Amino acid sequence: MHESVLARSLLHGALECMAREGASRVVRVSAWVAETETLSREGLALHFAAVARGTAAEGATLELELTHVGARCAECGAEYLPEHHLLLCPQCGSGEGELLGETGLGVRAVEVG
Repeated sequence: MHESVLARSLLHGALECMAREGASRVVRVSAWVAETETLSREGLALHFAAVARGTAAEGATLELELTHVGARCAECGAEYLPEHHLLLCPQCGSGEGELLGETGLGVRAVEVG
């Protein structure tokens, strides 16, 4: 369900971009997704293709880059890459930490034609 909502949001943004540019179709959407979102890139691409059917983005390519977000332990200050989306410090075992990068999903570029 999460991928479906995000796919609709990506489609909406791409179609808005297309309209602003005065173009007739969306060719490619380049986006990023943080691995902290526990999303399936393949699932998101499938949902995007499904919601794009019958629109000016039908057949558009969705390119998704998976980004890794580091964390800093609140107890010992160690910086690490969380595993399995858990903030568990490999140095001291603390579960308290903060993410150091951008999380979520974002669009880098929309190619229109």
